[in-house]
Amino acid sequence: MAHSGVGGPVRVQPSADVDERARIGAGTVVWHLAQIREDAVVGRDCIIGRGAYVGPGVRLGDRVKLQNHALVYEPAVVEDGVFVGPAVVLTNDLYPRSVDPDGRLKRGDDWDARGVTLRRGCSIGARAVLVAGVTVGRWALVAAGAVVHRDVPDYALVAGVPARRLKWVGRAGEPLEPLPAAGDGATRWRCPRTAAEYIERDGLLTEA
Repeated sequence: MAHSGVGGPVRVQPSADVDERARIGAGTVVWHLAQIREDAVVGRDCIIGRGAYVGPGVRLGDRVKLQNHALVYEPAVVEDGVFVGPAVVLTNDLYPRSVDPDGRLKRGDDWDARGVTLRRGCSIGARAVLVAGVTVGRWALVAAGAVVHRDVPDYALVAGVPARRLKWVGRAGEPLEPLPAAGDGATRWRCPRTAAEYIERDGLLTEA
């Protein structure tokens, strides 16, 4: 079925649940059994996979791929060009409890949600879990099954439980190859696919 979105119609499968207060950008596809909650904003040309969940007020940029059964809890912010793999979970509570100390069921106003931030172009592998409040940097890559409990630098490839940086990756997502030292104290890297070069200084990577 067609759903009125920002800038034009989008494709929403009949079994999907898209709140009328959500805003969906032109060219976006929402697949079977996905749920997009009230006041969520989904950009243009996104893919929202089967059974995916987008919480109230979540912000997704343009060209985001949210794969099957990925769970994005509020108030997460996902920038342009981000890939979120199958069954990924973006959490929002550091100290979750169903009840308060008196045994009463907790409600939405009983805690402060802390959203995950995914910067432009990064990718999150299948079944990774991102702990509330972390930021994954631009073009970074989180390996499948990782548990991310602290911020991930731009272009870092992290893996494990807890996640640690193993390598650097470029915009193409492939591990970078080292270049000969230039004598200025910096380490240089090259993407094997695009030949783009990068410079590492003080544990951070930037494009040359």
